[in-house]
Amino acid sequence: MSIPVRSVTPEFYVAAQLAPTDMAAAAAMGFKTVINNRPDLEGGADQPASASMQAAAEAAGLSYVYLPVVSGAITAEQAASMKQTLDAATPPVLAFCRSGARSTQLFMLAQQA
Repeated sequence: MSIPVRSVTPEFYVAAQLAPTDMAAAAAMGFKTVINNRPDLEGGADQPASASMQAAAEAAGLSYVYLPVVSGAITAEQAASMKQTLDAATPPVLAFCRSGARSTQLFMLAQQA
């Protein structure tokens, strides 16, 4: 099983909302770090909570980072936090949000931070 991902760089990929069951597939695809950029409950009660995502990621052997940002309202501090996260992360990295666009934007802003 694989999950649909989009390459931003050879070491950074993005995806739309993932589920806890996707973490094993992410690990099988070779990812080492997962970054969740979607605030809990943004998508309502059906959206998996960060705690369940983290548990599944760690069970699959992945490093997990919760760095929630609001679409259209990314701050300089969040971009700096993303840069620090990326600097410390073991690649390849898979970041996700609702569609992948916000994670891509945050990545781009982190390059300037």
